[in-house]
Amino acid sequence: MKLEFVIEGMDFTRAGEAAAKIKKALQLVGMEVETVRKSVIVAYEAEMNIVIHARSGTLTARVYPDRVEIEAADEGPGIPDISLALQEGYSTAPPHIREMGFGAGMGLPNIQRSSDELHIDSKVGIGTKLTSTIMNRTSGV
Repeated sequence: MKLEFVIEGMDFTRAGEAAAKIKKALQLVGMEVETVRKSVIVAYEAEMNIVIHARSGTLTARVYPDRVEIEAADEGPGIPDISLALQEGYSTAPPHIREMGFGAGMGLPNIQRSSDELHIDSKVGIGTKLTSTIMNRTSGV
């Protein structure tokens, strides 16, 4: 199964909708609870990163019996230093985003913690592509 969503930058009204739809789909196909939980964390954080930092992007979930793959690809500023961005608390979010309660620098660390595999490819001035794999331990699909 493949679910794909277009995410618009700065669209806080719809932020989180894609992650919620992914959660419902994973529950409907009988994915293990822990797999659903981790997948939703990854999807939500990736979706919010697109909303906060990029002009636009896509969030795609591919569901297999043994795993969920979540890909977030955006047209945004890119990440100059990925290892720095993976440190808890590091944020490039502007003050007005932080005042809204976002941009605390936990997005990528939360994604990394919830992923069994994580690949980030980013080019400054072009955008970022993140691919996360979450294993389904009991393969109940």
